[in-house]
Amino acid sequence: MNESQGLTNIIDPIESPLSEHIPVMINEVLEFLSSPKVVVDCTLGLGGYAERILMEFPDCVVYGIDQDGDAILKARSNLRKYGDRFLPIRGNFRDLELLLAPYNIEKIDAFVFDLGVSNMQLSIAERGFAFQLEGPLDMRMNKDAGKPASVMVNSLSAKELAEIFRKYGEEKHAWRIACGIENRRKEYKIETTEQLVTLIREILPAPVQRKMGGHPARRIFQALRIYVNKELDALSEGLAACVELASYDTRVIVVDYHSLEDRIVKHTFLKWKSENLGELLTRHPVTPSDDELTSNFKSRSAKLRAFRFFK
Repeated sequence: MNESQGLTNIIDPIESPLSEHIPVMINEVLEFLSSPKVVVDCTLGLGGYAERILMEFPDCVVYGIDQDGDAILKARSNLRKYGDRFLPIRGNFRDLELLLAPYNIEKIDAFVFDLGVSNMQLSIAERGFAFQLEGPLDMRMNKDAGKPASVMVNSLSAKELAEIFRKYGEEKHAWRIACGIENRRKEYKIETTEQLVTLIREILPAPVQRKMGGHPARRIFQALRIYVNKELDALSEGLAACVELASYDTRVIVVDYHSLEDRIVKHTFLKWKSENLGELLTRHPVTPSDDELTSNFKSRSAKLRAFRFFK
C-alpha cells in the first residue's frame, strides 16, 4: 500500500474471519529480531506474536502488555506452558516506562507493536467495535477506563463530531453524517452499533454509498475507536518511551494498518535517524506476501517498519 492510499484499506470486519487469530507478518517480524533475550510485546492480544517469539528463541523472555483485561487472561492461559518465560502486564503501552520499571530489566532487545483492534475485540458484540454485530456502542479497549463511544456520539456537537470523522477517519461525508446524528439524537439516544449503522445508511444516499468502496459506517467506526482510545497519542508516547528504554542494538518493530498510524511511525523513525540514534532497518515499509494476503485477511492493509538503536 502506498502513502496516497490513505485509509482506503482499513480492515473491513464484515468480510473478515473475526474469531481467527493469525499474527500478521510474524515471519517478517522474526527476521528483524536478532537472537533476543528480552522482548516486550507492547500489544499482546491473545499472544500470537509472543508465542512465536517464545518458540523461535528458546532463551528469550517476553513481557506482554495489553490494556484489555480479557486479553491478558486469555493470553496467560494460551502461554502458560512457557512458565516464567512469559510475563503478562496489564496497561497501556503509552506508559511503557512505568509498567516495566518494577522488573528492573537490564537490557531490552526489542519492542514489538501490532497496532489496531484485535480479532478478539472485533468478534465480541458487547465490545461495540464491529459494525456488523449488534451491541452497545462502546469501543473501549480498556473496559474499566474512559468513556464509551455512545457518550461522544450523544454529547458532542455536529462540528466536533465532523472534526473527529475527518481527522481520524478521513471521511468525505463527515459533516453530513455529523449533522444527521445531531438531528436524530433529538428523538432518541444512539446507544448501539446497529442504531448508528442504520442512521448512517439513512443519512447517505444510495448512490453515495455505492461509491464508497466498502461499508458506509467503516470510517466512522474507525474514527470513533481512535478517538475513544486516544490511539494516536498513545502511539507517539509509546514510541518516545522506547527511546528512553533502549540500549545498543535494541530493535523497534511496528506493524500498522492505516495511514494515520504509519505516518507517525515513519516520521518518528526518520527523526531518530536524523538524531543519530540508530538506523532504519526498513527503508520502505514491508508488506505481506501474496500467500499471506490470501490466507490472512487482516494483513491486507498491513505495513511493517523497523528501527535499530545505536545508543
